[in-house]
This record gives sequence, C-alpha cells and structure tokens, in this order.
Amino acid sequence: MDKFKVYIKNAAEEIEVDSKTSLLDISKDYRKYMKGDILTARVNNDLKDLNTRISSDCTVEFYDITDSNGFSTYQRSVSLLMFAAAYYILDPNSTIWVEHTINKNYYCELHGEKLTDQLLEKLENKMRELVDSEYDIEKLIVTVDEGRDIFQRYGLKNALKTLKFVKSSTISIYKLGRFYDYLYGVMVPDTSYLKVFKLVRYNEGFILQFASGEAPDKLNEAKVYPKLAQVYDEYTKWSRIIGVDTVGSLNECVCRGEVRDIIWTAEGLHEKKIADIADKIAGKNRRLIMIAGPSSSGKTTFSKRLCIQLKVAGLRPYTISLDDYYLDRDKIPPEPDGTYNFERLEALDIKQFNEDLQNLLEGKTVLIPTFNFLTGKREYCGKSITLGDGEVLVIEGIHGINERLTPDIDRSDKFKVYISALTQLNLDEHNRISTADTRMLRRIVRDHTFRGFDARSTIDMWPTVLTGEEINIFPYQEEADAMFNSALVYELSVLKSYAEPLLFGIEKNENEYLEARRLLNFLNNFVTINPSDIPSNSLLREFIGGSCFY
Repeated sequence: MDKFKVYIKNAAEEIEVDSKTSLLDISKDYRKYMKGDILTARVNNDLKDLNTRISSDCTVEFYDITDSNGFSTYQRSVSLLMFAAAYYILDPNSTIWVEHTINKNYYCELHGEKLTDQLLEKLENKMRELVDSEYDIEKLIVTVDEGRDIFQRYGLKNALKTLKFVKSSTISIYKLGRFYDYLYGVMVPDTSYLKVFKLVRYNEGFILQFASGEAPDKLNEAKVYPKLAQVYDEYTKWSRIIGVDTVGSLNECVCRGEVRDIIWTAEGLHEKKIADIADKIAGKNRRLIMIAGPSSSGKTTFSKRLCIQLKVAGLRPYTISLDDYYLDRDKIPPEPDGTYNFERLEALDIKQFNEDLQNLLEGKTVLIPTFNFLTGKREYCGKSITLGDGEVLVIEGIHGINERLTPDIDRSDKFKVYISALTQLNLDEHNRISTADTRMLRRIVRDHTFRGFDARSTIDMWPTVLTGEEINIFPYQEEADAMFNSALVYELSVLKSYAEPLLFGIEKNENEYLEARRLLNFLNNFVTINPSDIPSNSLLREFIGGSCFY
C-alpha cells in the first residue's frame, strides 16, 4: 500500500498516511486547533471536501467556519439541506429561489406555492430531522445527459438552461437522501455538521440564517435593511419582466443575437434612475450631495452622470473627492504592520473638511486641496469654489453618508446617495451570484487596465477591502436618501473576456490561485459578449476603458 507524506499547515507538522486515508480521517486529530468543526481543506492549493482521499505527498490546511472558505462551505451545505427538505414536503411544482444576501444570510422566496408561517415551520422541522438523521452528502460525477435527466426530475428549469452551455462532458452534483442538486463548490461530509441555522419570515419570503463566522455555535444576526431590500426587489422584478433573471436566460439571449437590446435596456434603466435621483435632489433643495458606496461600485462615473442630470434639472454642480482631504501621510498613525489604512475615517482631515463646507454654505470662496499620493501630502493648486444660487456640491467617497464625517453640517443641508453593484442575476434557482464577486471582477479588470496591478495583487488585498467596507460603509447604507444599483445584467459576460487572461496568469504555487480558479470556474457559466455595443457613458466603461468621461 502506498504511503504519502502530508504536511498539516494548521499544526506545522508532517505525518505519514496510506492511500486509504481521507481528509476526514486526518481532520479528527486536528479539531483541537480550530474554533469550530473542520468543514473543508486546501490541498496543494485546491479546495477539497473532507471525503477526498490522499493520493500523493501534499500540504493540507483545514478550515472551519471562521475562515471564508469554511463559511462558504457551510452556507452551501445548509442551502442543500433546505432544498432537500423542500423536496420532501413541498408541492412538486414549487421552487425555492435564493434571491440575495442579507448580512451574510440568504433571502429566499417560494415560487409556485403560498408561503405561510406554518409551512416555513414545517420546512425548518424537516431540515432538523435530516440533520438528526446524519445523512451523507455524496458528490457524484455524472454525464451532462444524466444531469439533464436529474434536473428535469426535480423541476430545476433554469439549471437545465445553464446545462446547455457547459463545455465539459461531465458535471458534479450532490446527493442527500433521495434528493439531487447542482451546487457550485464543496460540501461538508454529512448533515450532522449543520446544526446551527434558522428560517425567519421576512418581506415576501424568508431569511435563511447561518451560523456566525465569529462564533460557530451562534446564529449570524438576522439584520434587515428595508431600503436595500426594496432596491433588490425592484431590480429582481425588472429582470424577470425582461426575461433575463438567470445566466442561462442571458446566454440564450446572446445566442439569439438579442444582446444589443439587453444592453440598451439595462443602460436605459440606469439613466432613468439617475435622472430620478437628480429630480429628487432638485425637489428637496439640498446643497450638499454626499455619495458613498463600496469598492468598484462605480461611484466616479455615477457622480459624473448625476452631475449631467442635475444640470438638466436646473442646478449647477461642483464636485469634490474625499480623497483630497486625506491627512498628510506622516500625520496618519500607521497600522501595526507599518502600512497606512486610508479607509479609516480618521485618515481624513475632518476638521478642515467641515470648515470648508461651512464656508461654502455661507457663500464664501474656498480653496479646494488635491492629495498627492506620490508625496503623501495635500497640495493647493489654485482650485476654488463659491456656491451661489442654484449651485450644489457633489461629494464622493467611502465615508460620504456617515454622519461622523460632517458633524458640523446640519442634516437638512445634505442629500445622501448610496451606490452599490447589487447583482440581480442568478446562476439558476439555487445558485446566486455574489455582489462581492461582481465587484472583485470589476476591480481586477480596472486595476490591471488603469493602475498597473496584476490580478494576484487585487485578490490578495480584497479581504482587507471587504473588512473595511463592513466597518466604514455597510452600517450606514440605510441612512441614504436614495440608493442606486450600479449592476448591469449583462456585465459579467463582458468582464469575462477581460478577466480570464489575468486570472490564468496566477500560478498554482501562489496563494491567490485558489480564488483565481474559483472565479474562472464561475466565469465558465457565461457566453462572452463583445463590448463594442456598450455606450461610452456606461458605468461599465469605468472598468474596461473607453469611457467618454476620462
């Protein structure tokens, strides 16, 4: 029997195992190094489920729910548990759709059957029954034809559409009891790992709460964001009206030569929403328009297009970037590793910023600074602003809607706009598209095109970006007077051709390879769209180039 050397990264030790040994067998000795149950593992830079057997010398790193890989595995596995429970108790013509995330939980809706409190309780009870029964979660490799038969049997109409565009001859599906499903990514070995979850009625559907990434034995908080939910609902209904709510339906439109109509309809919706916001600002008579949103949400292009619509509404806008109010670098306390966190509110000269705004509101002329990122200092290059009648100030930056940014300015003088790429497209009924993934792909392409960074660098710093957003942006989004969804239903089919070569450039021995492969597998679902039909004022041009604003 073959013997293999396995280096366990969590314990910094090497062990020897035989070819019959699985990751699950090994993991039992390393649970003591983890905060929660071991859910999955990285093996030589590939993510594997715990049932995988060792077949060569390798390095293994185990993950629990406190790691993003472990948390995603838990989310995916609980989702499979829910779909299996639904199969056993719901009408065969009913389908649960995962619509979007709410505070790292899933918002779901039931299609084909009326959702009641009693039905939701029955669904949760069935999920817990499956957990108590400790059903194995089996991964099966089947042919595309076999997959098609399974999807037809379980009524997964949109998964069937997606299957039309699969390039390989086989696919991976998962089996739980008598239920089969097509979910992207690894799963836990059996249902006994899935004890912490809850179903809570919300809006027209319900929230599937997961275990917390910080405390594995506790539920992730079921926060609700009414304004954000309204935007999601509006765009989801809109995408279903035009018949493009899944990747399969988008791909079919591309193949039928209907993509130009999809592009112009999506762009027309953007223009209408921006015009509506401008009209709302004009009607409110606010003089400071504060714009905020997470990374790669398209704040810069949105601001420029909003300024055009403000002029149409009879106002004269001036623009200011919060980046120009950074403190001189030598006045910003460095992080423990010696780097500077420019996403902290304390990195801005709040005192000077508020003083300038106050003077502008009083009709005084103010000299506006420019931050020189090469020297790390603010400079004054002669740019000045005086606000007269009918003139407004458009201020863009990640802290724009945080009241702590402008404590000296009366709330009645401010109109706050929150912008984010709230992806309304699903892969299919059960597989949603992460808003964060859309933004990361935008940033990978933009960083390469305009900033000289490779995809590896962007992926490496992305977790830090997300952490900063959790602290500095998301807690304040509901304070906005208006929200703008910058996602375009067709954009991932365009970004694919730009992002793929950059992601393929990441080598297997690099830490970012695992994430690069995940994104490449995700992009495999899309039929490519040529960007030639995208208008020059499109928000997407901020990332791929060719914008008329630059």
